[in-house]
Amino acid sequence: MRDRGLSIREAAAALGADIVQGEFEDRPLAGAYTSDLLSDVMANAKEGGALITIQAHKNTVAVATLANITAIVVCNSRPLPPDMLEAARNEGIAVLLTGENQFTVSGKLYTLLRKEQCPS
Repeated sequence: MRDRGLSIREAAAALGADIVQGEFEDRPLAGAYTSDLLSDVMANAKEGGALITIQAHKNTVAVATLANITAIVVCNSRPLPPDMLEAARNEGIAVLLTGENQFTVSGKLYTLLRKEQCPS
């Protein structure tokens, strides 16, 4: 196991996700949370983690900022509005885009993070 954990860029590569907002500090992910209900994200997401969602708008970035989330993974190839990407850039939050659904991405990211925490 590496001391630093799975970085955002490593997670993106392993997921096959495109980094569409790449101006961020490439920190290790502290976990992940899957939800489309933004109030749920604010109440339950882990600081320093990734948000897996289909919510592709500026408010998603605002919630990620409040919850100290470092990356947003938008699923199902949802269109990303320019104001969302600009807000994410201003906040230093990575935005990843994948064609896969939330269930699949959640499972893959869970497996990747578990491997970092519990190597064989």
